[in-house]
Amino acid sequence: MRIGELSRTSGCDVETIRYYEREGLLDAPRREANGYRRYDDGHLVQLNFVRHCRSLGMSLSDVRRLREFERNPSQDCDDINTLLDRQIAQIHAQRVALEALEGQLRALRETCHHHHHQPASECGILQNLQQAAAGAACECHSPAQDAGHAANG
Repeated sequence: MRIGELSRTSGCDVETIRYYEREGLLDAPRREANGYRRYDDGHLVQLNFVRHCRSLGMSLSDVRRLREFERNPSQDCDDINTLLDRQIAQIHAQRVALEALEGQLRALRETCHHHHHQPASECGILQNLQQAAAGAACECHSPAQDAGHAANG
């Protein structure tokens, strides 16, 4: 199949397929006499593998490493476990950071108690953002707010 068909079959953009190929995540396809790439079902499986790994938040280098294990299945799988443990730790750290960000946004939101028809000049949120831009303290980055998140992390 040509790249357009692979794209339609997989639901993956043509440029992404070319990128994955350049990055060594997909095996190089055969070339037809006219220079067009010719993919087979194996490429579709490889592409699905890469996309599945990417949907789990894995980096391209981690996916490349997993593809190396696919190509050399007799290797010890300890490195695969390490790779996944590292991914789990990274996701945990991201979750903690998102929870801290949510707390900051909630603290900022609490600075404005007006709901409708209030001039922006009187909005506590805008005032806090302007104060922070001028170098002053803001509610969302106050020492008490930061300490509360450090205790939760």
